[in-house]
Amino acid sequence: MKKRVTLTFAQSSIQMPVAYRLAKDFNVAANIIRAQVTPNQVGTLVLELSGVVDELEAAIEWMRSQNITVTLAQDEIRINEDSCVDCGLCTGVCPTQALVLDPQTFRLKFFQLRCVVCEQCIPTCPVQAISTNL
Repeated sequence: MKKRVTLTFAQSSIQMPVAYRLAKDFNVAANIIRAQVTPNQVGTLVLELSGVVDELEAAIEWMRSQNITVTLAQDEIRINEDSCVDCGLCTGVCPTQALVLDPQTFRLKFFQLRCVVCEQCIPTCPVQAISTNL
């Protein structure tokens, strides 16, 4: 099973090796989608967690017990095709190639199943055609 979570670290827990502990103690793989961590400040990680359901739940409870705020992702990326100008800027920041320009038509194609909702495309779009709630 896979779950996408956003972790928010308090200043006191910023140095904790979370991905290592998830793998070693809970047998949960953590794919880091986006990281914004600065020493001695609040940090944020977007992770895709993979593992057995019980181990995922135990890992999430452990993170919460370590003063880490865990938010489960529920959103999906939406493309407003009426606003999109097919510029392709979003394709350059998409880590999973869920957003690509069709080489024949030069139109943007969105592959929902590839998307991990890292949201890197949202601030990249110059016409704000990408969001998580259209």
